[in-house]
Amino acid sequence: MGRWTTMVLYGLVLAAVVATLKYVEYRFMVKSLSTEVYIGVVAALFTGVGLWLGSKLITAKKVVQVAPAAVVDHQAIRSSGLSARELEVLQLMAEGLSNQEIANKLFISLPTVKSHSSSLFTKLEVKRRTEAVHRAKSLRIIA
Repeated sequence: MGRWTTMVLYGLVLAAVVATLKYVEYRFMVKSLSTEVYIGVVAALFTGVGLWLGSKLITAKKVVQVAPAAVVDHQAIRSSGLSARELEVLQLMAEGLSNQEIANKLFISLPTVKSHSSSLFTKLEVKRRTEAVHRAKSLRIIA
């Protein structure tokens, strides 16, 4: 349903609700209805509008399709010679963390992160972090 169609539909429903309430209020003022009936009609109208609006809001949610995650090749990981810690450092590099953030996250010192980085650069035959991440993804070492 289009945006304008939805807005017009909501406007018409609200106008109908207001008209019904005004009619019930008029009947109440001329004392042909008791207070309980007036309260019941108002409660029923608001419940109905609330249920209808709630169902529209729930069904209006868009379904987001997620692309299937890249598959990690465990044989490629073994053949790369990367240690488990180097693999962790590489994954955190791929997430965009700085060396200091990696050190904090893994509870290791900054020089240790640099040592792991240097070692994995050598094993992947690259010179920079971006190259390491690109190479690891192309080899399916990381997703």
